[in-house]
Amino acid sequence: MPTFIEMDRTVTLADQLKDEGQSVVLINTFVVPPAEADALLAAWTADAEIMKRQPGFVSTQLHRGIAGSGTFLNYAVWDSVAAFRAAFTNPEFQARLADYPASVTASPHLFRTVAVPGICAA
Repeated sequence: MPTFIEMDRTVTLADQLKDEGQSVVLINTFVVPPAEADALLAAWTADAEIMKRQPGFVSTQLHRGIAGSGTFLNYAVWDSVAAFRAAFTNPEFQARLADYPASVTASPHLFRTVAVPGICAA
């Protein structure tokens, strides 16, 4: 099972799961020794298969740091916090967490787009 480390210690994932707003992006970083990257990929793939079946799931993309890095970044879009909360607390998903190597750290955090005039649309 991964060790969870808050990305923002002032606003925890548990705090964020109480939000009732709409569309969110989950950013989750994983850090693993490079030798265990294949085990992380296998566990993440099984999780992604579960999440894809959940109501409110839109899309996901996994990225890996270059040059042999053991850092991965998952970017997933959800229709709402409620949809993500239901998927994250789903017993099938929670049971799969045990499949991650014990050396993995995970830092999930929810985001919404920010409008920056002339640069970013909301």
